[in-house]
This record gives sequence, structure tokens and C-alpha cells, in this order.
Amino acid sequence: MLIFDTNTISYYLRGDPAVVPKIQALAPDEASIPAIVEYELRYGFERLAPEVRKRGLSHLLDVLQSLQVLPFDSVCAGHAARVRAALEAVGTPIGAHDTLIAATVLRHGGTLVTRNTREFARVPGLQWLNWHESA
Repeated sequence: MLIFDTNTISYYLRGDPAVVPKIQALAPDEASIPAIVEYELRYGFERLAPEVRKRGLSHLLDVLQSLQVLPFDSVCAGHAARVRAALEAVGTPIGAHDTLIAATVLRHGGTLVTRNTREFARVPGLQWLNWHESA
């Protein structure tokens, strides 16, 4: 299962040619996002002017209909605690939201699609793809 990071969905919403055809080629059961990503996207639109916010949220809600939203549950919490402790122990922590996203991906055994490889590459056991590497 491919699990999309916030930046991947943002690129999709902007029509990025490195992302759009790849997402559109996926079956609904192959594509998902962590609930944390939905939160980050919604927050981003809430900060915009009303007319832009309305269009953006409408487009986002259309996209979300074709994706499974993965909840942050107790198993995710355990993964998040281990990831945070491990990264802090070696002096390479990542952001709190990225920790929660990584934990959700680990919990579901998926592959994170992200452009933020600088942070996510530090997470032990996390599988990730960057669709912009060859672009």
C-alpha cells in the first residue's frame, strides 16, 4: 500500500506531472493517507482567504473520497513513541507530525510517498519513495 505524505497530496492538488498520473493509476485500495496528513492539508486551507479556502477544501474533499484515511490509533502511538525515542537517542529527531505520519506508515506496513526524504530517511524500518527523484 502506498501512503501519501502531505507534500505528495499538495503536489497532486497543484497538478504536478510527477505525481498526478501515478496517483490516478492506482486502485483505491492501493492509496491512503494518515489522518495527520488530512489534518495538515485542512489546516493549510483554513489559513487562506475565504474564496481560495472554499475551492481548495472542495478539491481536497474530492481527492479524499478516493483515498483511505488511516487513523492514528494505539498501535500507531506505540510506533511513534519508539521512533521518537530512537531518533532522540542518536540526536536526529524529526518533527512531531512527521513522527506521527511515520508511525502510521509503520503500523500499516505501507510505503510512504514523500519528497521529505531528509527527515523520513532517518526513521528505522520506514519504507519510502520520492516520485521527484528522477524529475
